[in-house]
Amino acid sequence: MNKYKFTQYFENEVLRKRPYLTKEICIKIVENYIKSEHQENNRFRFWGKCNELEGKILRVVTLEDKTTIHNAFLDRRFKP
Repeated sequence: MNKYKFTQYFENEVLRKRPYLTKEICIKIVENYIKSEHQENNRFRFWGKCNELEGKILRVVTLEDKTTIHNAFLDRRFKP
């Protein structure tokens, strides 16, 4: 986990609004994603199946370094 950092937004807003998420779950998605893509503002999206959340798809957004986690949420519209 030392390799990863978290933005203030993630720490103060994401974890508060989504108590079902943990830093460990988000790291697991970034390291074992099923799809990733570059998005605007030099950020990256990673999608992965989250066994801890009944196999639902979680989207994790990182900054350009791909190790600073900025946002995460369930993505009900994901299409592989």
